[in-house]
Amino acid sequence: MKSIKIFALLLLLPVLAFGKDILKGYVYDKDNQPLIGASVRWENAKTGVITNEKGYFEIAGTPHKDHMLAISYVGYTDKVIHIHDFSAEQKVVLDENVELGEVVIERTVPGTIKSRRDILQTEKITTKELRRAACCNLSESFETNPSVDVSFSDAVTGAKQIQLLGLSGTYVQMLTENYPNFRGPASIYGMDYIPGPWMESIQISKGAASVKNGYESVTGQMNVEYKKPNSADPLSLNVFASDAGRYEGNADAAFILNDKLNTGLFLHYSNESSSHDDNNDSFLDMPKKHQFNIMNRWHYMTDRYESQFGFRFLQDYRTSGQTMHTLNSASVNEHPYEISVNANRGEFYTKNSYIVDEERNGNVALIFTGSYHDQKSKYATDIFNVYGSNLYGSLMYETSLGKEHQLSAGLSMNWDQYKQSIRLSQPIAAQPDHETTTGGYAQYTFNKDDKFIVLAGLRADYSTLHKKTFVTPRLHLKYMPFEWLNMRASAGKGYRTVFVMPENSFYLASNRKIEIADNLKQEAAWNYGTSVSFHIPVKGEELIISGEWYRTDFDNQVVTDVDSDPHAVKFYNLNGKSYANSFQVEATYPLFRGFTILGAYRWTNAKTDYEGKLMKKPLVSDYKALVTASYETKMKKWVFDLTSQFNGGGRMPTPDAANPLWKDTFGSFTILNAQITKNFRDWGVYVGAENITDYTQKNPIISPENPFSDNFDATMVWGPTQGRKFYVGLRYAIGK
Repeated sequence: MKSIKIFALLLLLPVLAFGKDILKGYVYDKDNQPLIGASVRWENAKTGVITNEKGYFEIAGTPHKDHMLAISYVGYTDKVIHIHDFSAEQKVVLDENVELGEVVIERTVPGTIKSRRDILQTEKITTKELRRAACCNLSESFETNPSVDVSFSDAVTGAKQIQLLGLSGTYVQMLTENYPNFRGPASIYGMDYIPGPWMESIQISKGAASVKNGYESVTGQMNVEYKKPNSADPLSLNVFASDAGRYEGNADAAFILNDKLNTGLFLHYSNESSSHDDNNDSFLDMPKKHQFNIMNRWHYMTDRYESQFGFRFLQDYRTSGQTMHTLNSASVNEHPYEISVNANRGEFYTKNSYIVDEERNGNVALIFTGSYHDQKSKYATDIFNVYGSNLYGSLMYETSLGKEHQLSAGLSMNWDQYKQSIRLSQPIAAQPDHETTTGGYAQYTFNKDDKFIVLAGLRADYSTLHKKTFVTPRLHLKYMPFEWLNMRASAGKGYRTVFVMPENSFYLASNRKIEIADNLKQEAAWNYGTSVSFHIPVKGEELIISGEWYRTDFDNQVVTDVDSDPHAVKFYNLNGKSYANSFQVEATYPLFRGFTILGAYRWTNAKTDYEGKLMKKPLVSDYKALVTASYETKMKKWVFDLTSQFNGGGRMPTPDAANPLWKDTFGSFTILNAQITKNFRDWGVYVGAENITDYTQKNPIISPENPFSDNFDATMVWGPTQGRKFYVGLRYAIGK
């Protein structure tokens, strides 16, 4: 208790911030088009930053010391400019590099950026990549990504989960603006809570992550960055409609109030009210949904102090199951099996930083966030209501210890509480509903000329729920002997506390008996990984080939067992082995001007001991292959995108031996998506089709004709539940 009070006092200290003075600016070509991915660095520095999709950059520097700024971009002449005033926004125009009087070297900037300099194996999905598909929200942002899979948790509620390195998304630490978010009940539907047009980028890091953000990352981290009011367009609009009856509108606006203060306002509304039962099983193929989403964020900055703060409110209502109109002659019951999930969520955050030592780049930063999430669910006669609260705080200090050494240290606190109101036909025992975790970390970085980098971190935390102190070690190595070769290795441990019902309420979309063992332990796992990438110049372009292997080994796991009893789902502590191996190869190359192709293959082997029997995890594909092709005409007036996903088969949960209602395995399937975009000066129109082959999983719901029987189960989903879908959208923006 004493440590909590001390930490609370630290949170009140007005010490905050992220670095030296910040120089801001834009890089354009002679036609005033932004250059995405241009390199910006101080003339004598070995590293720098790159411009985003608006050509915008921010780079830290020391006034009266950093004068000459070097800007370079493939196909353009390098430029060095003198900086007189750090407070002035820079506008840099690069000239095209013309050879032989007529030949201009051009390059198509990739939508997914994999930094050669970053020590972590990280992918940055930019706005350009997000616009290659119908990116209406976060869950629909990975259609063109070979690393992340998104699947439905069940066939009725629309709940989605991601998979990374062969394991479910609960083992991926979810961050927004670099602080943990969407915990407990929000983890089930949170993928739908972030509108695509709001996002500036998504960063995905695989394997053991930095200890700065906590101990929970097991297979990796996913961080969503929203648009920044100091760099976003003054006004941006996006409207979307599909033939499935989905309508959506998004708007965001940025207001520069003065040279220090600016703010952004974000609005979202979506409605999907059409009833679809294409397979005639009497259940809606997708829930009817209604969502309203609003966010306001502020940014304030002086020479030594920077602050960001904001709030957000969301309302997400969905209904599904049977209706009186979908009931058919095969139904045994006269009354429909109705499902409703209604959620209200509020969030606030503040991020502050203060420079304490300009010479050593010493700075102190404070992050404090909070959220409240109420979710009321009804599955026929079963009722599950949960009210989740979260507070998170982090106090950090960073400084340079010379040219090659950097130190970071900090304290953190996380508080979770889930009040639950449960009325089920098969009652379950009461479970722990709150936890406070406090801890601290230290992290050291050694960087030898960007060629060899070591990142070593160690943190210790105390859990009030598990009443123990646990230690999280993590180590990252990067070696770049040549510009065209990158090698990385990582090892580290991750921990996670499981709150069974708030995180798994979608299992109520079945009549499986829920059995939860007493005294569930904290999950703990080791993750090891290696990767290598080659950047090979071919005919003036760059062929990128990469390969990676990761293994996750559990010391303890809360096993979700749907195999031991076909009429039950059991949660208990691991007694035996549980591991996952993931191997991936990938290649990308611009075949000719404007045309880029990517090919990838991933193999997964995940096994767990289910009551003494080691088996593959059910409902997980053994492999995935992905081929994407994108073509841009000159000045990006037309953009054509095509994506093919080849998904391997896998294992189904063990069926009832006496009355098998499903097969032991499921087969492979292919998904094909396409989109065409026409861009004008300030606006663009896009049309596309998803699941062009019209492939759907047959009978995703077990025993739909009698949903009140013991056999009913809507959680056996391994493939698409909706067929072909056409959509159209419009984007409009007033540029800076």
